[in-house]
Amino acid sequence: MAGSSAYEFARASYRNGLLSRRQLARGAWANVQFRLRGSTDAATDELRERIAQAIEGVRVRDLQRLGPAVLAGVLPRIYPQMLHVAWEHQDAGREVYICTAAAHELAEVLARVLGFDGGIGARSEVRDGVYTGRPHGPFTYREGKAIAMRALAAERGIDLAASWAYSDSESDLPMLRAVGNPVAVNPDATLARIAREEGWETLRFERLGRRLVVAGSVVAAATLGGVGSLALGRRKPVPPPRRIPPRFPHRHRR
Repeated sequence: MAGSSAYEFARASYRNGLLSRRQLARGAWANVQFRLRGSTDAATDELRERIAQAIEGVRVRDLQRLGPAVLAGVLPRIYPQMLHVAWEHQDAGREVYICTAAAHELAEVLARVLGFDGGIGARSEVRDGVYTGRPHGPFTYREGKAIAMRALAAERGIDLAASWAYSDSESDLPMLRAVGNPVAVNPDATLARIAREEGWETLRFERLGRRLVVAGSVVAAATLGGVGSLALGRRKPVPPPRRIPPRFPHRHRR
């Protein structure tokens, strides 16, 4: 997708009274710093703590009810070409999952709407239907995405060496390196360089609009990266879909 899913999540949270104007502004400034300075272990831990504090005391039901508002902002940002790639994976017998640092509940909602097999997102502890503000499982960002993927693969009997992963950000390098077929999609400068050096496939789609991209990537208030689509393959060998390597009409090897 173009931009960050977190922008829509933060905006919907603010409109529904789950975030204050001060929290929204603080998150926006933190996001700018986070993107300019890059991510470190300390910055990632700080990000996770800030997210946990934001949802502490919030009912799970109230977070789930943000789904329609979040989807209304996210769906227009999704590249239709990427949807066709994902669906072709499914038609070839592979399961397809969204892997994101956003809330697991919202990842599942988006996955259902797109016709995917499931979502992998950040899980938080819940008691009596309310978030406690404590994490439950790995934070699905950087190495945390790869950890969650491996857990799902073990549970579902999926061979990651025969799987594909797609992302636009260098922060998803652990996810990309966890599979046998990493693909960079509209990559940032660092990921583009690494993909070129390691001979990874690269997809480049036309942007959905300069204003849209700027709004999603610079003003994103919740400081999470964009959604990373993850195509997972079963152990049973299946031929690659028609538009997957070795040839792809709009793909260029970098």
